[in-house]
Amino acid sequence: MNKLFVEASPHIRSGWTTQKIMLNVIIALCPALIAATYIFGLKALLMTVICCTACVLFEFLFSLITKRENTIYDLSAIVTGMLLAFNLPVDLPIYMAVIGCFIAIFIVKCLFGGIGQNFANPAITARITLMLSFTASMTKWTVPFARNLESGVDATASATPLAEMASSRAAETSVLVPDSLPSLLDMFLGNRPGCLGETCIAALLVGGIYLIVIGLVRPTTPVCFIGTVAVLSLIAGGGDLNYMLYQLMSGGLVLGALFMATDYATTPLTTKGKIIFGVGCGLITFAIRLFANMPEGVSFSILIMNCLTPLIDRYTAPKALGEIKPTKEGK
Repeated sequence: MNKLFVEASPHIRSGWTTQKIMLNVIIALCPALIAATYIFGLKALLMTVICCTACVLFEFLFSLITKRENTIYDLSAIVTGMLLAFNLPVDLPIYMAVIGCFIAIFIVKCLFGGIGQNFANPAITARITLMLSFTASMTKWTVPFARNLESGVDATASATPLAEMASSRAAETSVLVPDSLPSLLDMFLGNRPGCLGETCIAALLVGGIYLIVIGLVRPTTPVCFIGTVAVLSLIAGGGDLNYMLYQLMSGGLVLGALFMATDYATTPLTTKGKIIFGVGCGLITFAIRLFANMPEGVSFSILIMNCLTPLIDRYTAPKALGEIKPTKEGK
C-alpha cells in the first residue's frame, strides 16, 4: 500500500538560490553603474566599491561577533552596498557612506535576524538616516561630466530638477516646468544632478527589464508605483504631459520602483498586495513631492509601505480550500 507523506512547505522548489538571485540583481544594476561612472567619473565607481566593501565587512564582523554562520557569500551585502551607493551624492564624504553601510547591515539587516527577516529595505533606511543626519552633504549635487569643465568652474549644482520644480511651485508661478531644467532627452540619459545611480533612466530600465524577463521580478509593483505617480502628475499638472514626464524621470522614482519596491523580504507576497503596495508608494511619493518641504518622497514612501507590508499580507492572503470564517461567540 502506498503511503502519503505530509511535509512542511515549500512544496514547490526551484533552482533559484539566494546567491543566484543576488548575482542577477548585481548584473541588472551594472548598466546603471557603468552609466554613473561615465557621467560622474571614476569617483562614482569608487563610492560603489567602498559601500559594497563596507557592507560585506560589517556583515562578516557581525557573524564573527555573534558566532553565527557567515552569510557574506550569498552576495546580499553587495546588493545592499550597490543600492545604498546609488542613493548617495557622488561627492558625499566617505565616512558618511560607511556610517550608512553600518546602519543598513548591522542594524537594519543583521540585528533583525539577517536576510529575509528585516522589516524594511536596508539601503532605503540607511539613506533616510543619512538624509536626516547630514542634510547639507546629502543635498550637495555634482554637475554631470564635471571632469570636462574648465578649471575654476563650480562643479556643484544647487538643485535637482525636482527641487527646481518645487521652488517654482512655492513661488506660485504659473510655470510648471522651469526653462532651467535639462531637456527630456538629458533626463532620460542621465545628464542632470542627482544621486549617482538614479539619474540615467535608460540604464535603469535595461536592468529592470532584464529582471522581469528572467522572471526574478514581477512588473506589478513597479507599474502600479510609476503609474500612480504618472496619473497624479497629469491631474496636478492640468494634463501637461511634459510635467508628468519630468516627474517620472526626476528623483529616484525609477530606481526605487524597479529595485527597492520589489524587495522580496519587505514587500507583499500576493498580487493584490503588490498592487496595494505600489499604489500606496505612488500616493505617498507624490504627496511628499507636492505638499512637503522636501522635493523627493520615494525613500519615505517605500519605508512607510514596508512597515505596512505585514498588515497588507494579512488582509490579502488567499483563503485555504474549504476554509470557513469563524463566527463570533454568541452568534
